[in-house]
Amino acid sequence: MSEWRDAKNRRALARLNRALPAVFPAAVLSHALARPFIPPMPRLAVDAYWRAHPLRADRLARALAAESGTPAGWQWRLARDADAALPATFRLPPAPYREPGFARGPGFCCVCGQPVYRFGWHRDLWDAGPQRRATWHAACVIAWRLWVAPSDHARALRRRQGLRCAETGKRLLRTAEVDHRVPLFRVWGERRETAWPALLAYWGGPNLQVINRAAHAAKCAAEAGYRGARRAASGAREDMPA
Repeated sequence: MSEWRDAKNRRALARLNRALPAVFPAAVLSHALARPFIPPMPRLAVDAYWRAHPLRADRLARALAAESGTPAGWQWRLARDADAALPATFRLPPAPYREPGFARGPGFCCVCGQPVYRFGWHRDLWDAGPQRRATWHAACVIAWRLWVAPSDHARALRRRQGLRCAETGKRLLRTAEVDHRVPLFRVWGERRETAWPALLAYWGGPNLQVINRAAHAAKCAAEAGYRGARRAASGAREDMPA
């Protein structure tokens, strides 16, 4: 196995060296060379780097979105029917540059709205301008995956917390679960008018935590009680005479 892997890595390294441009992110190259299997192409090396650092990708994607800002006339809305080009649920992060009316087209990231450069990088290290066909930054791909499926990145979140439950401070058990500190139903119901780039933090690292299952069950019960009280209060207001 070791001999086979060494041979495979020698071939991959030779391909990578042939394809590497004169300028390439040093952190990405160091990560690629330290992997058990070396990526054979620069773009694969970039993808592997961001997959290994999902929380870093999240921070970068939100910073790039802040540079773009909210498009004029955009509002966070949900789809009214299956054919609408809008998210069907508030559990998906708002993404104005993915909507047809606000998309900036090829060469710009559909998540953050900033130009996409060579290898899906977010800065033009090669003075070559945006890639004409690209529509995603490599970092924004990983950030989007974190936002829509945070449980897939529980390992990185656990490490960030020092293997301690964010609710109780006790040691994280194997059955611990990923949770949103501020539940997304409250973001939709109470914080919908927050500026778009800041909204993304509710799906990203600042609002994600890993908590033990018992703590998660208690938190979900409290949230269900809160929703029930809100619905009851809303119904009572509607029944009051004018």
